[in-house]
Amino acid sequence: MADRIESMQGIDMMSVLEAARGLAYSLGPVEQIPLGEGRVFEVDGRSIAVFRTRQGEVFATQAACPHREGPLCDGIIGGRQVVCPLHAYKFDLATGNPVGNDCEALRTYVVSVSESGDILLSSHD
Repeated sequence: MADRIESMQGIDMMSVLEAARGLAYSLGPVEQIPLGEGRVFEVDGRSIAVFRTRQGEVFATQAACPHREGPLCDGIIGGRQVVCPLHAYKFDLATGNPVGNDCEALRTYVVSVSESGDILLSSHD
């Protein structure tokens, strides 16, 4: 099923899988991201933040805040929002839209969790 396995930070975490709508990247087990936190993954030269809410939902956005490049994974996650740790700008994790500020929206990515518990990031833009 896996076409190839790529190494990320010395750990074989990414394999290219054939998904129902095209290629997806397996980022490894969802348990590696504690509830209420996020982690950064490098995928095809892009830094992508994957968040796991306290309710267990998984979202993926660009890793840096568009305001001043703040590391969004270091921000606070509340409900379906992330708060940038640098200037407290809030963003909706599902849409990427800013909440209560006029910053540009985050780029979002299609992400899901497989039956086996792996995070699958769609390769479609």
